[in-house]
This record gives sequence, C-alpha cells and structure tokens, in this order.
Amino acid sequence: MKKRILLAAMAALASSLVQAGPADYVHTPHVEYGEREIEFRAGSERDRGKEAATAGVLAFGVGVTQSWFTELAVEFKRERGESFGYESFEWENKLQLTEPGEFPVDLGVLVEIERARDHAEGWELKLGLLTQKDFGKLQVNFNLMGERHFDAEERSVTELGYEWQAKYRWRPEFAFGLQGFGEVGKWNNWEGSERQEHKIGPAIFGRLPAGGRQAIKYDAAYLVGLTRATPDHTLRLAVEFEF
Repeated sequence: MKKRILLAAMAALASSLVQAGPADYVHTPHVEYGEREIEFRAGSERDRGKEAATAGVLAFGVGVTQSWFTELAVEFKRERGESFGYESFEWENKLQLTEPGEFPVDLGVLVEIERARDHAEGWELKLGLLTQKDFGKLQVNFNLMGERHFDAEERSVTELGYEWQAKYRWRPEFAFGLQGFGEVGKWNNWEGSERQEHKIGPAIFGRLPAGGRQAIKYDAAYLVGLTRATPDHTLRLAVEFEF
C-alpha cells in the first residue's frame, strides 16, 4: 500500500501544466470493473468582444480491472477565427490506488497520451494525482494535473495545473456544487498572478436510470474567469451513457 501511495506522489511531482480547455472535466479516482461508457463532452469559452472558442470530445471507455480504467477519445475544436475540425487523439488511463473509504482520502493516478493533428506539437504526456474525500453527502475532489510535450519543434517545460469540485449528492438524479480549474505556469517557477488562469462556477450533476444496469450521467458547469489571462466565461457539458 505504501508503494502505491509513493507512486501517486511521484506522479504529482512529475506532472506538468494542464491546458484546461472548455470540454475538460474534473476526474475522480474511482474505477468500476466491467463498466463500459460512451461519453460526449462539449464546451465553449468567450472573452469580451471576442468570438467564442468551442471544443467537443467523443470517447469510449471501459473498466478493464478493479483498479484500471482506459479510454480512447477524439477531440474536435474551433479556435477563434477558424473552422470546427479534428484536433487530437487521446488515450487516457486511470489507476485507482485505494479502496473507497479505506483511508482518510481516496487516491488515484491519471496518465494520458495525446497526439495532436499538428505533429509539430509532438506528443503530449499528461499526469495527475486524483484525490477524493467524502463528508456524508458532500463529495470533495482536488487533483494536481499536468502536461509536457515531447518530440515537439518548440522546447517544452514542465508546468502545473489543478482541477477541483465540491458536490452535494442530494439525490442520485440530481446533485449540485462548485467546480474550478486553474493553471499556474512552470511547476517550480509560477507565473505572476495576473498571468495565471483560474476559473470557478456552479455545477450540476446526476445519474438517470436507463433500464437494466444502464444509465445516463450528466455533468455541467458555468465558470467565470478570475484573472485577465482567463476567458471571461466558460460553459461546459458532459453526457455519459453507461452500460
């Protein structure tokens, strides 16, 4: 067990900056063996006086073991002034390190490899330490996330970001709370406060039965930028079909 916790700490130290896009979501450390899911995520972010940037992700995932979940995803994006089109291919893996409730905090590790359409960007490696703490019906997640590019034309540095949420599980069909995402810059030399990105806002969640062991899950949030470097408004939505 100590070895697994050590691996999680090492993943956090090695992590780099997550570019929190409008279709990103807050990861949880838990894995359900045998679960299969088809997921669609979408989002839009806007600065004052500028055209909105949008993104969409279509993903298929499966719980391969009791502690390993893997997912393949295709991302589409429309930057300001450009047309909507294919952006990247992603392979995401989540490793559950502790059983729910076994320790004061539930732990997991995220490992993601991304290949952008523009091969000049190289390969992107994203690592993260996932945490969750439950207080009765209140669920709190805080994740250190990161990314670094390899085999890219431009030199990449190791940078740091985060994601978090506080969710009150009122009913299985409806829960509510807050979500936030941020990017602080190089992991050992953060940017000035106004050059960092931080956004926060209300979120809703739910799981709707769809017959048998099937269900539809949703997760949506409206986020407000807290610094000049952050988009003023971000709207994000995730819909997941479990079977």
